[in-house]
Amino acid sequence: MAQPAPSGLIIIDKPQGVTSFDAVAAVRGALHIKKVGHAGTLDPMATGALVIAFGHATRLLNAIVEHDKTYEATIRLGLGTTTDDAEGELDVTSGEGARTVTGVTQDEIRAAIADHFTGDIEQVPNTFSAIKINGKRAYDLAREGKDVELKARPVHISEFAVLAVRQGYVAGERAGELLREAVDWHATADSSGPTTSAVPIAVAASSAPPIPVLDVDVRVSCSSGTYIRALARDLGAELGVGGHLIRLHRTRVGRFALPDDTSGLIGDEAMAATRDHTVTAHSESKTFTNRDGETVTRNKCVLDTPAELSGEERREWLLGRALTMEQAARGAMPALDITPDEAAELRFGRRIERVIGEPTVAIVPQTHDVVAILERANVHQAKPATVFPAE
Repeated sequence: MAQPAPSGLIIIDKPQGVTSFDAVAAVRGALHIKKVGHAGTLDPMATGALVIAFGHATRLLNAIVEHDKTYEATIRLGLGTTTDDAEGELDVTSGEGARTVTGVTQDEIRAAIADHFTGDIEQVPNTFSAIKINGKRAYDLAREGKDVELKARPVHISEFAVLAVRQGYVAGERAGELLREAVDWHATADSSGPTTSAVPIAVAASSAPPIPVLDVDVRVSCSSGTYIRALARDLGAELGVGGHLIRLHRTRVGRFALPDDTSGLIGDEAMAATRDHTVTAHSESKTFTNRDGETVTRNKCVLDTPAELSGEERREWLLGRALTMEQAARGAMPALDITPDEAAELRFGRRIERVIGEPTVAIVPQTHDVVAILERANVHQAKPATVFPAE
């Protein structure tokens, strides 16, 4: 009899330059499993924690998507872009307000964050986002040159910490330029500005004067659906100087984190385990001829597995790094330990005498059997909403 396909989660440290779907494709190819998905898209520009589920664990993704998240990012104040990140075109006029970025202090940045971007806030998503408007993605409408108006939506920001600030200059030729002649401003509670002043320098191959900017390193813990790009845009607008995102690294999705997470929201034991369950990856360019005969080059995601492994050995190595179905389920939602008899009832679609207040996963702890996702039936009973087959 054929062995059942394995189920579980792998935490991929996604590299820059590839899509989340590219990472899913890499896992699917390595595990030889069709049923693979991820819990929350990271843009190609972004790096970090991408929770990828395979087998029956894909049924847990809807719950994991709703978990809060932690990001480390760099916001560039002084310039905006059409997409609010380094992928768009520079909007030089966004920094041409009544004040210049050189007059912005760390105290002002912190005060603006505390007053306007912490706790429960209303946020207007980015025009270039995956939100659907009448069945079409907002970014598709924006690329077609159509006006896109998105309504503000509630999000929760539990932490928005300034880690460091650097002052410098850019030529203003493209988004994501390296900072020139930066003055390090390591964030301290009582610091209000740089200890030395920066002098504008001539920027090579540019006749235009250099543009002063501030690069602000931040850590943000927030609810699902929060756009860090929008925080960068809105912080720049609040300060009157413009702003956009130039770096984004996700370190945590709910209880699933990378070893470099510094949110403090993951317990010591769980943090130690992250090293065993994280798989790094890198991007490689691939050139091919498409159906129209055109030569196309694009990046693909390559998992960092031991070089000497291939085929079944590589697959087994990846499965050894994965979280089991039970570990995945307990991390995805509240768990309820049940008896084998209750498991049998649930698999027949029957209710059990248990009190729950929210979707809960039912597990037989002695056998590590993940039985079902339960919903509240009434005040004293729970019913199965999703049933997993016995393995």
